[in-house]
Amino acid sequence: MGTLGRSARIAAAPAAAGVALMAYAVRGRSSSLLAPSVYKGDGRRRAIALTFDDGPSESTPELLNVLHRYRAPATFFQCGASVRRLPQITREVAAAGHEIGNHSDTHPYLCFKSAAFIYDQLARTQDSIEEATGLQPRLFRAPYGVRWFGLREAQRRLGLLGVMWTTIGVDWKRNAEFVAGLLERKAANGAIFCLHDGRVFEAHPDIGATLRAVEQFVPALIDKGYHFERVSDILCPTI
Repeated sequence: MGTLGRSARIAAAPAAAGVALMAYAVRGRSSSLLAPSVYKGDGRRRAIALTFDDGPSESTPELLNVLHRYRAPATFFQCGASVRRLPQITREVAAAGHEIGNHSDTHPYLCFKSAAFIYDQLARTQDSIEEATGLQPRLFRAPYGVRWFGLREAQRRLGLLGVMWTTIGVDWKRNAEFVAGLLERKAANGAIFCLHDGRVFEAHPDIGATLRAVEQFVPALIDKGYHFERVSDILCPTI
């Protein structure tokens, strides 16, 4: 029985390793196994990149006012369906000097989806953002941070680099004090912070926790000598 048990464990080890590798490929923040991706920027400068997902939303202009107050540029990963619904807000984001990235068209989990489905999600968003702003995004963030087979080719065809995050603020479910404290503790040269200016496709979402957190941690980090950059700037000379 002991020999059989050891044999079973030995036989199961490759399967367990395969599962762990797949989990890392799909969700690992530092993984580029399924598509080129980054999760942090140049560590030589005391700079942090603020990123906001799931917009645009009717609440985005409030965030733009806060960022303007602190002269903090950011990168907004936007969903194509929301861009088509609120093109003027996407234009406001671009006009304020912020960067716009691709966050898929309808915010689906990409796992178990076909290569054609994945390409269509990214391509439709590229077209929607370009129609609204005249600009073609260069950066992509997968919904829920989930990558899948076929994403590499989609990114290649569309000229997109994947962007994960150094720290995610969980601002959609935690209060402002928790979010601000978390990001202050995780601040480091080249960090990429992930927050949200929308709540997927909810109209007029309550992003009060996000706004209050930004109002707390941004000036605190400025006082500590940090400044804020767009993702494409913090990656230089990576892209």
